[in-house]
Amino acid sequence: MLIQARKMFYRARGYYAGHLNGEPFRLDPYHSKFWRKVSAGAWEPETFAVLDKFLTSDSDYLDIGAWIGPTVLYGARRSRHVWCFEPDPTAFRHLAWNLDLNNIRNVSAFGVALSDRFGVARMASLRGEPGDSTSSLLHDGAHGSDALTIGWDQFEAVKDLSRVSLVKMDIEGAEYAVLPTLIPFLKEYRPTLYLSLHAPLLPAEEQVSKTADLLKSLSFYSDIRDEKGRPLDEKAALDPHNLSQFQTILLQG
Repeated sequence: MLIQARKMFYRARGYYAGHLNGEPFRLDPYHSKFWRKVSAGAWEPETFAVLDKFLTSDSDYLDIGAWIGPTVLYGARRSRHVWCFEPDPTAFRHLAWNLDLNNIRNVSAFGVALSDRFGVARMASLRGEPGDSTSSLLHDGAHGSDALTIGWDQFEAVKDLSRVSLVKMDIEGAEYAVLPTLIPFLKEYRPTLYLSLHAPLLPAEEQVSKTADLLKSLSFYSDIRDEKGRPLDEKAALDPHNLSQFQTILLQG
């Protein structure tokens, strides 16, 4: 009863007063449970540590898979400019709301999916709830929605991305198709890459080969670490135990 009353209060007021890595923000009231977790420091502290380390006031940040914006909001205060993509229409509405609540003007947010081509694709949540954090181009179904897709080369051709110091990609399995299109850009500018791998969402017979191919394409990075900051080699990344769960890796140099 108390929890429900709190939700009603936040929604009547129009925002939840929370914190991201200790910094105050006004946040949309429809995700108050999530924002309480973040405010308590219980959501991905390692991700905020990466943002702190690799973003500066004269660098740009590329967030591919922004969801409702926890990393975008925080990154906007750490960087010169943020470019972000979130194709789920429900999540994108909340992302835009959160940017507006905090009067953030150095973010270019796009409600489209980066893909390997321009077009329209079906996407849906793994859990079946519009706007949750598991929406992916790998899923479809009656509960899904159509998403506009653009190719990376189309986006890069019209934007100056030379000052991007950090690329975060968390797109629920679509990284296996999308990331290869970024390889020329990553090779040229060498931004730090913070990559979430979702091998369990692939067919079992493809998990090893596709992950190995992706890691091989990124071999020009000299330093690869897991989400705890420990050195990571290909053998460890392809270990059956690691492939059975979602992995986050950090690539530098």
